[in-house]
Amino acid sequence: MNIPNIFIIGEDSQAGTYILRIRLKENTELQFGRFKKGKLIPLPAGDYTYVGSALSEKGATSLARRLVRHATRSGDKPPHTIRDDMLMQFRKCDLGPPDPLPKSGKKLFWNIDFMLDLESSEITNIIAIRSPERLESTIAELLEHNPDTQIIEKSLGANDAPRNTHVLRVKTDDTWWASIAENMQENFLYHTDDTEI
Repeated sequence: MNIPNIFIIGEDSQAGTYILRIRLKENTELQFGRFKKGKLIPLPAGDYTYVGSALSEKGATSLARRLVRHATRSGDKPPHTIRDDMLMQFRKCDLGPPDPLPKSGKKLFWNIDFMLDLESSEITNIIAIRSPERLESTIAELLEHNPDTQIIEKSLGANDAPRNTHVLRVKTDDTWWASIAENMQENFLYHTDDTEI
């Protein structure tokens, strides 16, 4: 299965759950804000995945705004390369408001913000499931138990669900990502907009 960089499952909801594929270009030690009292966590170069949700139908906690926020870095740092494609794709499928960019810049808040703010990290793919259902923990557990993922620090990225871990290292190739997208499409029986970008 050849999937686009931005793979959207479902049509109607402005809320949803998402999986980011993040490529880290160099070995890094990072504090994820106050997570585990600011513990420095080693992150080997390679691919990571993050599961999140934005379950509001409008405002800052809607799906499009959350994803665009993730693809934005703080201050004068350049956005993730995928952000322009996201804006274009979201307009095409009526996901989010006409301008989903953060209104007053980006302040680092969630654990994942600290990783995504690095210029050595890049969001390369997104799977977005348009649904108001709470799917985040279910999807995170599926990925956590996948043989090709590795927990780098227990409960990282899972403030709302401390028994889960939502930031995982992925030790495989593009085939894995395509299989995850296919699995999400099959398990969450929604119509898919699979326009390539």
